[in-house]
Amino acid sequence: MSGPGEKRGLRLGVLLPLIVFGLLAVLFLVRLYSGDPQKLPSALIGKPAPQTVLPALPGLQREGKALPGITPALLKGQVSVVNVFASWCAPCREEHPSLMALAREGSVPILGLNYKDRPDAALKFLEQLGNPYVAVGVDPSGRGGIDWGVYGVPETFVLRADGTIAYKYVGPLNPNTLRSVLLPEIARARAAR
Repeated sequence: MSGPGEKRGLRLGVLLPLIVFGLLAVLFLVRLYSGDPQKLPSALIGKPAPQTVLPALPGLQREGKALPGITPALLKGQVSVVNVFASWCAPCREEHPSLMALAREGSVPILGLNYKDRPDAALKFLEQLGNPYVAVGVDPSGRGGIDWGVYGVPETFVLRADGTIAYKYVGPLNPNTLRSVLLPEIARARAAR
């Protein structure tokens, strides 16, 4: 026969793990949604861009010429932007019009790092939405993304003319962030000597 003390101990034994789990879940959600993704640190700021060679996206052409992949040589000589994207990434679709606007402006070359994607899907994505890139390197395994310190897609890097990473933007660009964040960072990268 069990007494009232045993029932209370049994209830506490069942409820305590649920309470602890609930508190941990609340803490996780608060930390997840309270942080600014732009505040994610990047150890690569001020350092040379990774020397990773990424092959060209098969079938991607501009004016009848195949576009190259990403090589270290393409990352030097002028201020440039490297955008990490994937066809399966909904925020990448969201930011694409901003990249197209930046490309139309023609002030800076944009290189694409196609992250963990199928080449046929990436090609279809760019055929449907337009191609803002002067080069697209494919990274099906994600190894190149690791070298770049990619947390997820989309991410955008501003590189100085000497090939060092000047700035990293995490998340989808929009007309406001393009104007108020990325363009000023491009100007700062140009001013840096």
